[in-house]
Amino acid sequence: MNRRELIRAVAAHTAQDVKVVESVVAGATDVITAVVAKGEAVTVQGFAKFAKVERAARMGRNPRTGEQIRIKASKRVRVSPMKAFKDMVMSPGQAPRLDRGVWPTNPDLLTKQAAARKEAARPAARATAGTATGTRTAAKKTAATKATAKRTPAKKSTATRPAAKKTAAKKSVAKKTTATKATAKRTPDKRTPAKRTPAKRTARR
Repeated sequence: MNRRELIRAVAAHTAQDVKVVESVVAGATDVITAVVAKGEAVTVQGFAKFAKVERAARMGRNPRTGEQIRIKASKRVRVSPMKAFKDMVMSPGQAPRLDRGVWPTNPDLLTKQAAARKEAARPAARATAGTATGTRTAAKKTAATKATAKRTPAKKSTATRPAAKKTAAKKSVAKKTTATKATAKRTPDKRTPAKRTPAKRTARR
């Protein structure tokens, strides 16, 4: 099984899109490689352990001549299968069971799964479209309301008009009263001269 066959088999087994599985596999490979390259081991529980091993310089023997030779320090990659993986591989009855058409991968199975995903995605797409339409309609109504509010002049309260008229009337009366007082002060009082009554003389007898 090569990389392409692995991706298609995983897509069929998980009922996912081939492109999605390919992206996930590529991402997992990149992450494992980058982390191990930095010297840190990556352990996938139940599967395998990936690590970079450094071996110090040591003395060894040449297998042909039996002479002692000095072996230089070296680095290598070690992939160690986990115990669970070993047990399942050695006992096929314990291994996971794959549905028919997963491996070897049947193209018809991938086609059916793709059609099922499209059918399941339609209601969600309709719901999303309905929500978006409702949001746009509400936004348009709000904008129209604001525009109408700007165009409509504010109505003055009629309750304040009588009070204003009463106040104006009081001011007018006060002005008239003040003017009358001022006129009264300026106009001199006309005094009527008193008529003298002639004294009655008593006739002497």
